[in-house]
Amino acid sequence: RKYVPHVIEPSIGVDRLFLALVCSAYDEDTVGGEPRSVLRFTPAIAPIKCAILPLVKNKPELVDKAREIYSKLQMRYNVVWDQSGAIGRRYRRMDEVGTPFCVTVDFDTLEDDTVTIRDRDTTEQQRLTIDELYAFLSKEIDGF
Repeated sequence: RKYVPHVIEPSIGVDRLFLALVCSAYDEDTVGGEPRSVLRFTPAIAPIKCAILPLVKNKPELVDKAREIYSKLQMRYNVVWDQSGAIGRRYRRMDEVGTPFCVTVDFDTLEDDTVTIRDRDTTEQQRLTIDELYAFLSKEIDGF
């Protein structure tokens, strides 16, 4: 007679689910010759969906435009405002907390109403109009 030991674990808690999510999302890679830590959450389950980053904080018209975008996105998603430090450092901070998209409001935004959106996983950037930004985020986060 053979006996195969086994464990039945019927209880599942939020802490176990959270640990499983964080462990599966954690990654380290190299971008531009520098190592970085990344939480690769799927956009639908990422705690922070998007970060709004004005390029500089000492230009009121730039900050006002960024605040306008932030206010509109805040009605639908959990978004973060960050204006401290260099833009590269802000990108890295957002990578570490698992934010899938960063929207940078720069001087071109004031001229042509476009923003730069950066993807966390590929680090690629693309220019979108503000109206296209809302549609893009809806498709990437919500799936439609």
